[in-house]
Amino acid sequence: MNTRIVKPVAAPTPARSRDRGFTLVELLTVIVIIGILAGLLTTALAKAKGKAEGLSCLNNARQLSLAWLLYAGDNNEFLPYNLGGPASRGIAPKRDYNWVNNLMDWEVLNSDNTNTAFVNKGSFAAFANRAARIYRCPTDRALSDIQKQAGWTARVRSYSMNAMVGDAGNNSLYGTNIFNPQYKQFKRSTDFANPIGIFVFLDEHPDSINDGYFLNRLEELEWIDLPASHHNGTASITFADGHAETHRWVNPSTKPPAKPDAAALPRPVSINESTDYDWLRDATSTEVPSALSKTSL
Repeated sequence: MNTRIVKPVAAPTPARSRDRGFTLVELLTVIVIIGILAGLLTTALAKAKGKAEGLSCLNNARQLSLAWLLYAGDNNEFLPYNLGGPASRGIAPKRDYNWVNNLMDWEVLNSDNTNTAFVNKGSFAAFANRAARIYRCPTDRALSDIQKQAGWTARVRSYSMNAMVGDAGNNSLYGTNIFNPQYKQFKRSTDFANPIGIFVFLDEHPDSINDGYFLNRLEELEWIDLPASHHNGTASITFADGHAETHRWVNPSTKPPAKPDAAALPRPVSINESTDYDWLRDATSTEVPSALSKTSL
């Protein structure tokens, strides 16, 4: 008679379970979780970087605004020169006594795009501590293809000044601006009836910025110069009372991509998309009394 010996199979112990390693499902689960966490971290870091750059942009604009106020305080309340060009061209002439004298474009032969020598010229620059970095938004890295090929990383200026603020030279000889004769030109800090509501500096769209003279014809629904929207559809703006804020644009047509040839200026404004234009127009100047009386007739 054959006797078969049956050996009992021991149940797996915790030690044996550890020795068997991960299953494919467990491994895939861990990889998926790591991927999700990495994605969340990348998004959070990108948002944090964007927020930091937005705050830095706002601070730069605020520093320019402080220099603007200091200049007025040291010059019998007269505001810095903010020169505009003639009606035939509109581009500001290059004058060292202007608040800024560079004319930027998408070319490589124009040294104004990269030369920071402008911070050593003119009386305004002295009040800005001759610091080139405060003239540029850190998010503004827009360049043309030929500028990138030349090894550039950014141009030198992102901010412009309200064309209706400051002495505009021949454009404002008689208290108004030749481009906006029905509106007041503010030549002194004491000219503002409502300084909290009139803007001074803003970061301008890179395809719009050339001189430092931010101009639109206030009686026309058309962008001649376009504000920037670098920071998730917002722009940094300072006001005549010295405060600074970020303003969010609501109309898609106000927010073309920050790249060359994106603005297509002059840019007509549809009545259905005029919210941004109307807001900035109201923050640009106020009608002169004679214009108001004619309007009421």
